[in-house]
Amino acid sequence: MAAAERRAFAHKINRTVAAEVRKQVSRERSGSPHSSRRSSSSLGVPLTEVIEPLDFEDVLLSRPPDAEPGPLRDLAEFPADDLELLLQPRECRTTEPGIPEDGKLDAQVRAAVEMYTEDWLITHRRYQHLSAAYSPITAETQRERQKGLTRQVFEQDTSGDERSGPEDSDDPRHSSGSPEDTPRSSGASSIFDLRNLAADSLLPSLLERTAPEDVDRRNEAARRQHRPRALLALYPAPDEDEAVERCSRPEPPREHFGQRILVKCLSLKFEIEIEPIFGILALYDVREKKKISENFYFDLNSDSMKGLLRAHGTHPAISTLARSAIFSVTYPSPDIFLVIKLEKVLQQGDISECCEPYMVMKEVDTAKNKEKLEKLRLAAEQFCTRLGRYRMPFAWTAVHLANIVSSAGQPDRDSDSEGERRPAWTDRRRRGPQDRTNSGDDTCSFSGFRPATLTVTNFFKQEAERLSDEDLFKFLADMRRPSSLLRRLRPVTAQLKIDISPAPENPHFCLSPELLHVKPYPDPRGRPTKEILEFPAREVYAPHTSYRNLLYVYPHCLNFSSRQGSVRNLTVRVQYMAGEDPSQALPVIFGKSSCSEFAREAFTPVVYHNKSPEFYEEFKLRLPACVTENHHLLFTFYHVSCQPRPGTALETPVGFTWIPLLQHGRLRTGPFCLPVSVDQPPPSYSVLTPDVALPGMRWVDGHKGVFSVELTAVSSVHPQDPHLDKFFTLVHVLEEGAFPFRLKDTVLSENTVEQELRASLAALRLASPEPLVAFSHHVLDKLVRLVVRPPIIGGQIVNLGRGAFEAMAHVVSLVHRSLEAAQDARGHCPLLAAYVHYAFRLPGTEPSLPSGAPPVAVQPATLARGPGRPASLYLARSKSISSSNPDLAVTPGSVDDEVSRILASKGIDRSHSWVNSAYAPGGSKAVLRRAPPYCGADPRQAIDRSSSRTSSYLEGSSLAPPATQPRLTVQKLLHEELALQWVVSGSAVREAVLQHAWFFFQLMVKSMALHLLLGQRLDTPRKLRFPGRFLDDIAALVGSVGLEVITRVYKDAELAERLNASLAFFLSDLLSLVDRGFIFSLVRAHYKQVSARLQSAPNPALLLTLRMDFTRILCSHEHYVTLNLPCCPLSPPASPSPSVSSTTSQSSTFSSQAPDPKVTSMFELSGPFRQQHFLAGLLLTELALALEPEAEGASLLHKKAISAVHSLLCSHDADPRYAEASVKARVAELYLPLLSLARDTLPRLHDFADPWSAFTCLLRSVLFPFYFQLGNFPFTCI
Repeated sequence: MAAAERRAFAHKINRTVAAEVRKQVSRERSGSPHSSRRSSSSLGVPLTEVIEPLDFEDVLLSRPPDAEPGPLRDLAEFPADDLELLLQPRECRTTEPGIPEDGKLDAQVRAAVEMYTEDWLITHRRYQHLSAAYSPITAETQRERQKGLTRQVFEQDTSGDERSGPEDSDDPRHSSGSPEDTPRSSGASSIFDLRNLAADSLLPSLLERTAPEDVDRRNEAARRQHRPRALLALYPAPDEDEAVERCSRPEPPREHFGQRILVKCLSLKFEIEIEPIFGILALYDVREKKKISENFYFDLNSDSMKGLLRAHGTHPAISTLARSAIFSVTYPSPDIFLVIKLEKVLQQGDISECCEPYMVMKEVDTAKNKEKLEKLRLAAEQFCTRLGRYRMPFAWTAVHLANIVSSAGQPDRDSDSEGERRPAWTDRRRRGPQDRTNSGDDTCSFSGFRPATLTVTNFFKQEAERLSDEDLFKFLADMRRPSSLLRRLRPVTAQLKIDISPAPENPHFCLSPELLHVKPYPDPRGRPTKEILEFPAREVYAPHTSYRNLLYVYPHCLNFSSRQGSVRNLTVRVQYMAGEDPSQALPVIFGKSSCSEFAREAFTPVVYHNKSPEFYEEFKLRLPACVTENHHLLFTFYHVSCQPRPGTALETPVGFTWIPLLQHGRLRTGPFCLPVSVDQPPPSYSVLTPDVALPGMRWVDGHKGVFSVELTAVSSVHPQDPHLDKFFTLVHVLEEGAFPFRLKDTVLSENTVEQELRASLAALRLASPEPLVAFSHHVLDKLVRLVVRPPIIGGQIVNLGRGAFEAMAHVVSLVHRSLEAAQDARGHCPLLAAYVHYAFRLPGTEPSLPSGAPPVAVQPATLARGPGRPASLYLARSKSISSSNPDLAVTPGSVDDEVSRILASKGIDRSHSWVNSAYAPGGSKAVLRRAPPYCGADPRQAIDRSSSRTSSYLEGSSLAPPATQPRLTVQKLLHEELALQWVVSGSAVREAVLQHAWFFFQLMVKSMALHLLLGQRLDTPRKLRFPGRFLDDIAALVGSVGLEVITRVYKDAELAERLNASLAFFLSDLLSLVDRGFIFSLVRAHYKQVSARLQSAPNPALLLTLRMDFTRILCSHEHYVTLNLPCCPLSPPASPSPSVSSTTSQSSTFSSQAPDPKVTSMFELSGPFRQQHFLAGLLLTELALALEPEAEGASLLHKKAISAVHSLLCSHDADPRYAEASVKARVAELYLPLLSLARDTLPRLHDFADPWSAFTCLLRSVLFPFYFQLGNFPFTCI
């Protein structure tokens, strides 16, 4: 009953307080809840109105550098070393770079080599790690900070410890509540204890007279003695869900790897040992019906068996002696098999006859079959001597990897002697959309199983008519069935012992697929482990990071059934020819096992007495760096005589065919069905395909296709996409100036290349996603180069800025869609973020001028602004249009309406009429810059331009310059071009750019930073760093994007949220580069846009939430305190005594004086406070508006606003730059209006009904630590 009465009493108090609050608010407020107008005589300017900030740069210039003493001087301005340029060495996995040797490389290969070898170029903000965005205060960091805090010990705790010894401290019988500790007569015991206590020492100073100042000083010293440095470490960490400013640096691009498996081949033993046997390993995915790895060749023969082939072999390279391999699997599946194939030396007889001894004879019957074994050894020795260079299929088997992974931990399996290994490599592999697996893949992983040693005993003999991969997939699918037909076959008895385990993170003695030594490689004489190249079952979206240029040749089948004569033991010889002379066969074919590292020719296995053989062979070739029109693959078909006969050659050529590798500048890959010539090809055959019926040549089966072969390239040089190939070819032709040039059936000249290049730019959106992502760095670099350095043909500039910008927008969209599953919480693509952060750099120098020709400079003006600048190759007429003259400005309804109006104007090119935008100076939505109208970096440009900033351009075609005129050079600035093209872009392109605005914002920011760093412009005053026209474009762009945020918040809230964050980060980055007063004016203009929309918004809480996030991101800047001008004379003079307690002792004197307006303005969100401390004023204003009783979306805005302030306080508390007490005092000045906010919200600061409500806890988390920080404040006015 009493409890119920207390609850009723508490409710009554709450109702009274709430009524008083509403009465007070009703007197101070007017208008709807959607547009708060809280004001008073002390505030002057309503909180809903953003006050115009001070001119930041002028304020700093008006104060001498040494105006502030000691550590306060660092708060006055950004550090001189704030921005720096870093060259981060590119990580190279191998001890050798693996790039082609210096020589005559074409433009495409040269560009690829430069991209894969140059170091990362990073524009680094030295103190960015101290910002709230990159140094978050999380629960984990809070715990780390709490470890250094002194443990608080109270008198009650120490008294209990003194009574109980250490041996009794943990005994529950000696606890305070134990009955044994309580004597029978507590009163008598207390008296006894008191009499035995030692007397306290006297306090002689107790009656002495002490000045209040001395008391305050001693009290302050006592308070500071054990004061923790990081008070906020004792509080809960800020809410992670509200940390919209959180950022993370992207990981550098690295080579893609899937889950890696180490397979060691330990031994291979048969019942009889009469000849060498060679093994092949590869992975196959039955579900996808695809071979997912290249072949690994191993040789486990004894030295005596290897000696049988001594006549045909050279000294084996150590790379061909590998017996272990590392396979990579991007898409783990229960349908993956490790297929093991065995081959033997070719001998007379079909496969069944050759396998018979292995199936019949047993090792225990060696003595009984001694004569037969001797006869078999003698025959094998003869065949090895005569036919040792040829192989024939022998047997095969398969291991179901899912069974190994799932049962590797069972005790009946042999475990590896090294024990369990942690697959640390799985933590470092790059994840992307390739990690998306279906339900069947979710139960299969190759990353966490225990090593297992297997002994494979059953092999199946190969069947001559079923050697293709299609037949193999049928066998593998049948192996999973309980009633497998393969189990009815007689096996070839053997024992192959292999070890399967997760690959270690950094294996020693490892060779890359190009046979390069992977770090660490301690001893080059050690037996290597080979990395096996993966052929992923599905697309893998990852960029190329290293030079790789491999070609795989897969002969499938040959049909010589119509060929007359003794043509039965057929083999195919493969050669890579650099010309038509036999001596021009290049040693680029990788060796298999126990042979030389590279060979000039290779042969397929022979199927005995078969005119239509099938092949499973894989030839791996290292493509030369420069593939020319003369390079081709030559296939020569031989009949091999297994039985020696007098006058009969060992091998007889019976056919020829070839594949030209380069056609119209593209590498030819894919399946081919080729006709075979009976006669040797005539001279100059390599420039034609065998499909051309050359006169006087005889063809097998009437020139029909009888040989099926497939070429597959794994190359980081050749894109193998027609749209990408054409684009790269045209760009390189323009760079080299190699005209005329043949592109397919068209001969390109200087008069036609522009049209082809524009069409190629438009066709980039049709490129296949996988090669586009793989070559995304190349494509973006070329597009940037086209924007910054437009090609010059015939002495004239080809302006491709618009087309390149549109192509860039579509390429970014395609890459985003391809890597949708890999995007972070902000919707950023890690690949594109890494490109901007690490790989992007401004294009290098232009190609050198012709010898003896003087350079002719073209004014490096932005597109459509340079006077007299040709706009395209066809320049006939010039037309001048006005730009941002205020008298010509119009008020469009929207950005789309404005662009449509410009497009509809007769004779006006949209890309050159950006100045009619509503956001241009003089427009209806113009943002006035604080800088002078034309404070460009070059004073001459300001003089040349008139006040109306009229831009002109040339349209059509002009007369060609004289033939003797040298090549022109053009240099533009990427950030200027991006801003311009974005502002004037059409609806479709603008939509694509808005979807991924963050990328273009970051690209502009890095371009601006490189412009300052490389041009030695950091010492230039900020108002002179960038020309006025560029700042006007930035203003127009910010206004346009801000309008998109406002208009889309109710249509596409997710996009609006991303745009809002991207815009805020962009402005935050610009604060480190450009005029900060100009950026503050852009922020104010954005606030005004939002405020205007709030008047008619159906749900203002959404816009208020976005504005709060916008403010929090801006305030997360690492120099947030400096940006608030903490060292300006708005603050009152300091008191002689920095004590807080002295304020109390002098309260009567202070109260008797009239309050100074400058003093009172410090404690409220007054106009002067918000004008000087602009960002702090915005943040605290948001907090004040959110705390209003009738605020829209109160609960959500409460949490966001209070969390933002709490996060900043935590950041200041942990920032080592603010460790000094004087610096802390200046930081605390920025939050003095919290006192008045606390006074106004005092009725709600404690809820008697719910003392631990979320609102009160949030508010306390801000106010209480702030009160503690006031201990550092040196002013008596508190």
